[in-house]
Amino acid sequence: MNTQKIKSPAKLNLYLKIIKKLSNGYHELDTCFQLINIYDDMYFSLQDSNSISVNCSEKSIGEKENIVYKSIQVMQKLNNGGGIKIDITKNIPIGAGLGGGSSNAASTILVLNRLWNMGLSMERMLEIGNSLGADVPFFINGINAHAKGIGNIFKEKLSDTSNYVVMVPNIFNSTKKMFSLYSESNLKDFKNHQNSFWAIFIKNNKEIEDFYNKINKDYEICLSGSGSAMFIKYNNAQEKEKILKIIPSNWRFFLAKPLQYSPLREFV
Repeated sequence: MNTQKIKSPAKLNLYLKIIKKLSNGYHELDTCFQLINIYDDMYFSLQDSNSISVNCSEKSIGEKENIVYKSIQVMQKLNNGGGIKIDITKNIPIGAGLGGGSSNAASTILVLNRLWNMGLSMERMLEIGNSLGADVPFFINGINAHAKGIGNIFKEKLSDTSNYVVMVPNIFNSTKKMFSLYSESNLKDFKNHQNSFWAIFIKNNKEIEDFYNKINKDYEICLSGSGSAMFIKYNNAQEKEKILKIIPSNWRFFLAKPLQYSPLREFV
């Protein structure tokens, strides 16, 4: 097989608690990952030489700054060579806390392990993923989970049964910056305990503060990862239609369903 097309899924954090900052600069977390059916499309093509090519539809991401490029470099070094061309069609918003980059990196590790016949164990691939980003091991594992540590110690959980309206404002949130702001801030207590980043997110975005204050009495609104994506669960068409009417017209939104397993499990 010289080519492979895959769907790289997004995730939601059903909750996210920051426990403390660790001596290595990471943060100890308590979170719950839920896979959802929003996907980036990735196309892998083997190359004869050791060349690396990553073409992404999101042009704000430089080729060599893309975590996919970095993932290829790590795998190529372990494999003592190997050429690959990867084309990525981004559907998962970037800087939104939906895990698109981490999912793409995990997809790259899993697919190259097969295309290059590397024979790496799951344990080894998880180690590689952990070296690239805190959420990458979750996507390699591909199973909904409660997570502790830096988000890399998993306890498998059943899939959520709700559907979601996922709302994405025109705000790019850098995870690194959000953790830094959290560490520097005294805004640790907030009435919504679903996600430790709520206070920072609202403080820094008047539009979000106004939206939150307008709807929080009527809806249980949740924040995914370090934001900026928010989501509301619904169970029927009537609930869905009510939620859709409150979304600002300049925001993107997705109607998402939960996944029991990642489509990438076939590569494990």
